[in-house]
Amino acid sequence: MSKASDNTSQDDGFPQDAERLILITGPAGSGRSTALKALEDVGFEAIDNMPSSLVPRLVRSPLPRPLALGIDTRNRDFSVNSVLTLVEMLAGLPGLDFELVYLDCAPGTLIRRFSETRRRHPLRPDAPVRDGVELELNLLAPMRQRADVLIDTNAMTPHDLRAEIHKLFDRDGQGGMHVQIQSFSFKRGLPAAVDMVFDCRFLQNPHWNPDLRAFDGRDPKVAAFVASDPRFGPFFERVLGMVESLLPEFAHEGKSHLTIAFGCTGGRHRSVATAEKLVESLAQTKWRVSKRHRELERVSALLPKVGKDE
Repeated sequence: MSKASDNTSQDDGFPQDAERLILITGPAGSGRSTALKALEDVGFEAIDNMPSSLVPRLVRSPLPRPLALGIDTRNRDFSVNSVLTLVEMLAGLPGLDFELVYLDCAPGTLIRRFSETRRRHPLRPDAPVRDGVELELNLLAPMRQRADVLIDTNAMTPHDLRAEIHKLFDRDGQGGMHVQIQSFSFKRGLPAAVDMVFDCRFLQNPHWNPDLRAFDGRDPKVAAFVASDPRFGPFFERVLGMVESLLPEFAHEGKSHLTIAFGCTGGRHRSVATAEKLVESLAQTKWRVSKRHRELERVSALLPKVGKDE
Protein backbone atom coordinates (compact mmCIF):
# COMPACT_ATOMS: atom_id res chain seq x y z
CA MET A 1 0.00 0.00 0.00
CA SER A 2 1.55 3.30 -1.02
CA LYS A 3 0.60 6.89 -0.42
CA ALA A 4 -1.49 8.32 -3.26
CA SER A 5 0.10 11.05 -5.30
CA ASP A 6 -2.66 13.51 -4.38
CA ASN A 7 -1.97 12.90 -0.67
CA THR A 8 -5.32 11.14 -0.28
CA SER A 9 -5.67 7.98 1.80
CA GLN A 10 -7.15 5.20 -0.30
CA ASP A 11 -8.39 3.54 2.87
CA ASP A 12 -10.44 6.25 4.55
CA GLY A 13 -11.09 8.56 1.60
CA PHE A 14 -9.73 11.68 3.32
CA PRO A 15 -6.72 13.77 2.43
CA GLN A 16 -4.15 13.99 5.20
CA ASP A 17 -5.08 17.65 5.59
CA ALA A 18 -8.84 16.99 5.46
CA GLU A 19 -11.01 19.21 7.61
CA ARG A 20 -11.68 17.51 10.95
CA LEU A 21 -14.89 17.66 12.93
CA ILE A 22 -15.60 15.84 16.18
CA LEU A 23 -19.08 15.73 17.68
CA ILE A 24 -18.77 14.83 21.34
CA THR A 25 -21.64 13.84 23.60
CA GLY A 26 -22.50 11.77 26.64
CA PRO A 27 -24.56 12.05 29.81
CA ALA A 28 -24.12 14.98 32.19
CA GLY A 29 -21.28 14.13 34.54
CA SER A 30 -19.39 11.92 32.06
CA GLY A 31 -16.67 14.52 31.42
CA ARG A 32 -17.72 16.34 28.25
CA SER A 33 -16.40 19.73 29.38
CA THR A 34 -13.06 18.17 30.33
CA ALA A 35 -12.86 16.40 26.98
CA LEU A 36 -13.60 19.60 25.05
CA LYS A 37 -10.88 21.48 26.95
CA ALA A 38 -8.45 18.66 26.19
CA LEU A 39 -9.33 18.90 22.50
CA GLU A 40 -8.58 22.62 22.65
CA ASP A 41 -5.16 21.69 24.03
CA VAL A 42 -4.39 19.67 20.90
CA GLY A 43 -5.46 22.38 18.46
CA PHE A 44 -9.22 22.04 18.10
CA GLU A 45 -11.63 24.95 18.21
CA ALA A 46 -14.15 23.76 20.80
CA ILE A 47 -17.76 24.91 21.09
CA ASP A 48 -20.01 23.48 23.78
CA ASN A 49 -23.82 23.29 23.78
CA MET A 50 -23.93 23.86 20.03
CA PRO A 51 -27.52 23.75 18.69
CA SER A 52 -27.59 20.95 16.14
CA SER A 53 -29.62 23.07 13.71
CA LEU A 54 -26.68 25.47 13.35
CA VAL A 55 -24.06 22.84 12.53
CA PRO A 56 -24.88 22.46 8.79
CA ARG A 57 -24.46 26.21 8.34
CA LEU A 58 -21.17 26.06 10.20
CA VAL A 59 -19.64 23.38 7.99
CA ARG A 60 -20.67 25.02 4.71
CA SER A 61 -17.61 27.25 4.98
CA PRO A 62 -14.03 25.95 5.20
CA LEU A 63 -12.95 25.15 8.74
CA PRO A 64 -9.80 27.17 9.56
CA ARG A 65 -8.75 24.50 12.08
CA PRO A 66 -10.11 21.24 13.51
CA LEU A 67 -13.48 21.72 15.19
CA ALA A 68 -14.98 19.94 18.23
CA LEU A 69 -18.65 20.46 19.07
CA GLY A 70 -20.30 19.46 22.33
CA ILE A 71 -23.90 18.27 21.99
CA ASP A 72 -25.95 18.40 25.17
CA THR A 73 -29.45 17.08 25.91
CA ARG A 74 -30.12 20.51 27.47
CA ASN A 75 -29.84 22.20 24.06
CA ARG A 76 -33.10 23.89 23.21
CA ASP A 77 -33.43 22.06 19.88
CA PHE A 78 -32.04 18.70 21.03
CA SER A 79 -33.68 15.54 19.78
CA VAL A 80 -31.99 12.21 19.19
CA ASN A 81 -33.49 11.83 15.71
CA SER A 82 -32.30 15.25 14.59
CA VAL A 83 -28.80 14.65 15.94
CA LEU A 84 -28.58 11.21 14.32
CA THR A 85 -29.74 12.72 11.02
CA LEU A 86 -27.03 15.37 11.43
CA VAL A 87 -24.43 12.68 12.16
CA GLU A 88 -25.24 10.77 8.97
CA MET A 89 -25.12 13.99 6.95
CA LEU A 90 -21.71 14.89 8.35
CA ALA A 91 -20.39 11.36 7.86
CA GLY A 92 -21.33 11.56 4.19
CA LEU A 93 -19.69 14.91 3.41
CA PRO A 94 -16.71 14.52 1.08
CA GLY A 95 -13.44 15.87 2.42
CA LEU A 96 -14.65 15.97 6.04
CA ASP A 97 -12.92 13.71 8.56
CA PHE A 98 -15.84 13.29 10.98
CA GLU A 99 -16.20 11.26 14.18
CA LEU A 100 -18.95 10.94 16.77
CA VAL A 101 -17.42 10.49 20.23
CA TYR A 102 -19.52 9.22 23.13
CA LEU A 103 -18.36 9.50 26.73
CA ASP A 104 -19.80 6.46 28.46
CA CYS A 105 -20.42 6.22 32.19
CA ALA A 106 -22.41 3.88 34.45
CA PRO A 107 -25.49 5.30 36.18
CA GLY A 108 -24.12 4.63 39.65
CA THR A 109 -20.95 6.59 38.87
CA LEU A 110 -22.97 9.51 37.50
CA ILE A 111 -25.18 9.57 40.60
CA ARG A 112 -22.13 9.55 42.85
CA ARG A 113 -20.55 12.43 40.92
CA PHE A 114 -23.70 14.51 41.22
CA SER A 115 -23.89 13.74 44.94
CA GLU A 116 -20.27 14.76 45.48
CA THR A 117 -20.84 18.14 43.82
CA ARG A 118 -24.36 18.54 45.27
CA ARG A 119 -25.66 19.40 41.83
CA ARG A 120 -29.16 18.69 40.57
CA HIS A 121 -29.58 16.84 37.32
CA PRO A 122 -30.33 19.36 34.52
CA LEU A 123 -33.09 17.24 32.99
CA ARG A 124 -34.91 16.66 36.27
CA PRO A 125 -33.89 19.49 38.62
CA ASP A 126 -36.89 18.95 40.93
CA ALA A 127 -36.57 15.17 41.12
CA PRO A 128 -33.99 12.76 42.57
CA VAL A 129 -30.75 12.67 40.58
CA ARG A 130 -31.42 9.01 39.81
CA ASP A 131 -34.48 10.00 37.72
CA GLY A 132 -32.55 12.48 35.63
CA VAL A 133 -29.67 10.05 35.04
CA GLU A 134 -32.01 7.28 33.89
CA LEU A 135 -33.92 9.64 31.60
CA GLU A 136 -30.76 10.96 29.96
CA LEU A 137 -29.18 7.53 29.47
CA ASN A 138 -32.37 6.33 27.78
CA LEU A 139 -32.41 9.40 25.52
CA LEU A 140 -28.77 8.96 24.51
CA ALA A 141 -28.81 5.17 23.98
CA PRO A 142 -29.15 5.40 20.14
CA MET A 143 -26.24 7.85 19.97
CA ARG A 144 -24.12 5.52 22.09
CA GLN A 145 -24.81 2.72 19.63
CA ARG A 146 -23.90 4.94 16.66
CA ALA A 147 -20.68 6.32 18.16
CA ASP A 148 -17.44 5.94 16.21
CA VAL A 149 -15.39 6.26 19.40
CA LEU A 150 -16.64 5.11 22.82
CA ILE A 151 -14.65 6.29 25.86
CA ASP A 152 -15.50 4.67 29.19
CA THR A 153 -14.96 7.38 31.83
CA ASN A 154 -16.14 5.37 34.86
CA ALA A 155 -12.74 4.96 36.46
CA MET A 156 -11.16 8.07 34.94
CA THR A 157 -10.09 11.17 36.77
CA PRO A 158 -10.18 14.43 34.79
CA HIS A 159 -6.42 14.00 34.32
CA ASP A 160 -6.94 10.47 32.94
CA LEU A 161 -9.60 11.69 30.51
CA ARG A 162 -7.40 14.52 29.25
CA ALA A 163 -4.56 12.06 28.68
CA GLU A 164 -6.88 9.70 26.78
CA ILE A 165 -8.16 12.53 24.56
CA HIS A 166 -4.59 13.59 23.81
CA LYS A 167 -3.65 10.03 22.86
CA LEU A 168 -6.68 9.56 20.63
CA PHE A 169 -6.86 12.87 18.81
CA ASP A 170 -3.46 14.57 18.87
CA ARG A 171 -2.18 13.64 15.42
CA ASP A 172 0.88 15.85 15.86
CA GLY A 173 1.82 14.18 19.12
CA GLN A 174 3.25 10.78 19.86
CA GLY A 175 -0.02 8.95 20.49
CA GLY A 176 -0.09 7.03 17.22
CA MET A 177 -3.05 5.25 15.69
CA HIS A 178 -5.76 3.85 17.94
CA VAL A 179 -7.12 0.40 17.08
CA GLN A 180 -10.55 -0.69 18.31
CA ILE A 181 -11.60 -4.34 18.15
CA GLN A 182 -15.33 -5.03 18.18
CA SER A 183 -17.64 -8.03 18.28
CA PHE A 184 -21.19 -8.03 16.95
CA SER A 185 -24.15 -10.11 15.78
CA PHE A 186 -24.82 -10.31 12.05
CA LYS A 187 -28.54 -10.50 12.90
CA ARG A 188 -28.37 -6.89 14.11
CA GLY A 189 -26.34 -5.61 11.18
CA LEU A 190 -22.80 -4.34 10.77
CA PRO A 191 -21.47 -1.82 13.30
CA ALA A 192 -21.02 1.76 12.11
CA ALA A 193 -17.68 3.02 10.78
CA VAL A 194 -15.90 -0.35 10.62
CA ASP A 195 -12.76 -0.68 8.51
CA MET A 196 -12.39 -4.48 8.46
CA VAL A 197 -14.94 -7.23 9.16
CA PHE A 198 -14.31 -10.94 9.76
CA ASP A 199 -17.02 -13.63 9.86
CA CYS A 200 -16.68 -16.22 12.64
CA ARG A 201 -19.88 -18.14 11.90
CA PHE A 202 -17.99 -21.11 10.41
CA LEU A 203 -16.50 -21.96 13.82
CA GLN A 204 -18.14 -24.44 16.21
CA ASN A 205 -20.80 -22.65 18.23
CA PRO A 206 -20.72 -22.77 22.07
CA HIS A 207 -24.41 -21.87 22.03
CA TRP A 208 -25.23 -25.51 21.36
CA ASN A 209 -23.24 -26.69 24.36
CA PRO A 210 -25.57 -26.58 27.40
CA ASP A 211 -22.62 -26.13 29.76
CA LEU A 212 -21.39 -23.04 27.90
CA ARG A 213 -24.51 -21.35 26.57
CA ALA A 214 -25.02 -19.06 29.57
CA PHE A 215 -21.46 -17.69 29.37
CA ASP A 216 -19.92 -15.36 26.78
CA GLY A 217 -16.65 -15.38 24.88
CA ARG A 218 -14.75 -13.69 27.70
CA ASP A 219 -15.12 -16.81 29.82
CA PRO A 220 -12.00 -19.05 29.63
CA LYS A 221 -14.12 -22.16 29.07
CA VAL A 222 -15.88 -20.59 26.08
CA ALA A 223 -12.61 -19.23 24.67
CA ALA A 224 -11.01 -22.67 24.98
CA PHE A 225 -13.99 -24.30 23.26
CA VAL A 226 -13.78 -21.86 20.32
CA ALA A 227 -10.01 -22.28 20.07
CA SER A 228 -10.35 -26.08 20.07
CA ASP A 229 -11.98 -25.96 16.64
CA PRO A 230 -9.18 -27.14 14.29
CA ARG A 231 -10.10 -24.34 11.88
CA PHE A 232 -9.63 -21.60 14.48
CA GLY A 233 -5.82 -21.65 14.67
CA PRO A 234 -5.15 -21.20 10.93
CA PHE A 235 -7.94 -18.61 10.69
CA PHE A 236 -6.65 -16.52 13.58
CA GLU A 237 -3.02 -16.68 12.46
CA ARG A 238 -3.96 -15.44 8.99
CA VAL A 239 -6.08 -12.63 10.44
CA LEU A 240 -3.34 -11.60 12.86
CA GLY A 241 -0.70 -11.67 10.13
CA MET A 242 -2.82 -9.56 7.80
CA VAL A 243 -3.72 -7.07 10.52
CA GLU A 244 -0.11 -6.71 11.66
CA SER A 245 1.02 -6.10 8.09
CA LEU A 246 -1.71 -3.52 7.39
CA LEU A 247 -1.61 -1.47 10.59
CA PRO A 248 1.68 0.32 9.74
CA GLU A 249 0.28 1.17 6.31
CA PHE A 250 -2.93 2.62 7.74
CA ALA A 251 -0.87 4.65 10.22
CA HIS A 252 1.41 5.82 7.40
CA GLU A 253 -1.64 7.09 5.53
CA GLY A 254 -2.48 9.32 8.50
CA LYS A 255 -5.40 7.32 9.90
CA SER A 256 -5.94 8.10 13.60
CA HIS A 257 -8.45 5.30 14.28
CA LEU A 258 -8.94 1.85 12.83
CA THR A 259 -11.86 -0.42 13.73
CA ILE A 260 -11.77 -4.19 13.21
CA ALA A 261 -14.95 -6.18 13.83
CA PHE A 262 -15.67 -9.88 14.30
CA GLY A 263 -19.21 -11.11 13.77
CA CYS A 264 -21.09 -14.29 14.56
CA THR A 265 -24.74 -15.27 14.81
CA GLY A 266 -25.55 -13.97 18.28
CA GLY A 267 -22.50 -11.83 18.94
CA ARG A 268 -21.88 -13.44 22.34
CA HIS A 269 -19.49 -16.36 21.92
CA ARG A 270 -17.31 -16.88 18.83
CA SER A 271 -16.92 -13.24 17.82
CA VAL A 272 -16.26 -12.15 21.42
CA ALA A 273 -13.64 -14.86 22.01
CA THR A 274 -11.85 -14.05 18.74
CA ALA A 275 -11.94 -10.29 19.39
CA GLU A 276 -10.53 -10.82 22.89
CA LYS A 277 -7.68 -12.91 21.50
CA LEU A 278 -6.79 -10.27 18.90
CA VAL A 279 -6.84 -7.54 21.55
CA GLU A 280 -4.48 -9.62 23.67
CA SER A 281 -2.13 -10.21 20.72
CA LEU A 282 -2.04 -6.58 19.57
CA ALA A 283 -1.67 -5.23 23.10
CA GLN A 284 1.76 -6.87 23.22
CA THR A 285 2.91 -4.63 20.36
CA LYS A 286 3.20 -0.85 20.02
CA TRP A 287 -0.46 -0.39 19.01
CA ARG A 288 -2.92 1.25 21.37
CA VAL A 289 -5.88 -1.11 21.47
CA SER A 290 -9.37 -0.96 22.94
CA LYS A 291 -12.31 -3.33 22.68
CA ARG A 292 -16.07 -3.13 22.43
CA HIS A 293 -18.60 -5.97 22.51
CA ARG A 294 -21.77 -4.52 21.03
CA GLU A 295 -24.25 -7.24 21.89
CA LEU A 296 -22.91 -7.70 25.41
CA GLU A 297 -23.28 -3.93 25.92
CA ARG A 298 -26.84 -4.15 24.63
CA VAL A 299 -27.72 -6.90 27.11
CA SER A 300 -26.13 -4.87 29.90
CA ALA A 301 -28.16 -1.82 28.87
CA LEU A 302 -31.39 -3.81 29.24
CA LEU A 303 -30.63 -4.57 32.88
CA PRO A 304 -31.92 -2.22 35.61
CA LYS A 305 -30.37 1.18 35.05
CA VAL A 306 -29.15 1.59 38.61
CA GLY A 307 -27.81 -1.42 40.43
CA LYS A 308 -24.65 -2.78 41.91
CA ASP A 309 -22.48 -0.20 40.21
CA GLU A 310 -23.73 2.42 42.68
